[in-house]
Amino acid sequence: MDAPTRTPAAVTRARSVERLVTGMPTSDGAGVKLVRVLTHDLQRRLDPFLMLDAFGTDNPDDYIAGFPDHPHRGFETVTYMLEGRMRHRDSAGHEGLLGPGGVQWMTAGRGVIHSELPEQQQGRMEGFQLWLNLHSKDKMREPWYRDIAASEIPQFGTDEGATVRVIAGDSHGVAGAMQRETTEPLYLDLQLAPGARFAQPLAAAHNAFVYVYRGQLAIEGQAVPAQRMAILANTPGSDGVVLAAGPTGARALLIAGRPLGEPIAQYGPFVMNTHDEIFRAVEDFRAGRLA
Repeated sequence: MDAPTRTPAAVTRARSVERLVTGMPTSDGAGVKLVRVLTHDLQRRLDPFLMLDAFGTDNPDDYIAGFPDHPHRGFETVTYMLEGRMRHRDSAGHEGLLGPGGVQWMTAGRGVIHSELPEQQQGRMEGFQLWLNLHSKDKMREPWYRDIAASEIPQFGTDEGATVRVIAGDSHGVAGAMQRETTEPLYLDLQLAPGARFAQPLAAAHNAFVYVYRGQLAIEGQAVPAQRMAILANTPGSDGVVLAAGPTGARALLIAGRPLGEPIAQYGPFVMNTHDEIFRAVEDFRAGRLA
């Protein structure tokens, strides 16, 4: 089924690229190979976002062991699967199977222990995991979880050659599958035909970045190649961003959100506001109070 077509949004003062970031290859879980695109040193600059991991491989040895039981407290995880199948189970009693095109949105809140394990022995596994911070008033809320099937994610096209999946927020009058009042995240997966353009309004006070995972884009004349993140400048008076695809087209994530402006204290899978809160999180985990 074709996506409905929307009129291009008006952006009169577009943001430029502040800098390009190359992700850092690493491994996590039980040896899953991935690229950490949004690293610890960018957390304050890209508040409320804490981390973005990109994973993609045809080699089962790179992903088959998955992410066995591990804890989280104080933030949300958003896992977006392009290809492959991943099973989620957690200590709050939630379970779901994340398939191609689907999203898993989990609020760790006061604490949860979960696992993310592949349900395939071969084939490609590709996707992203984004960490979204919680306001201090929400960090100890009850854990929450939602599986969003590919068919539940709104999608539209533009007459300038863009196809847009709206995972969170709002684009061109289309409400995304998820909304968050405090951080107001925008999460778009963009597919641009060769030479296509896409304009997206953005609040001037929101932090924003683009991650290109196929092809190449240009933003205000700055080329952004594949496997690069473009941090968008917080230009006073700006009202959005305009993306232009190269001759082979592009696939990219456009992510933006309202900064919390609060202290960030992190120790591995725990993200709080103070070191004392981190100490309590570790003690609660060791004492079995996250189970």
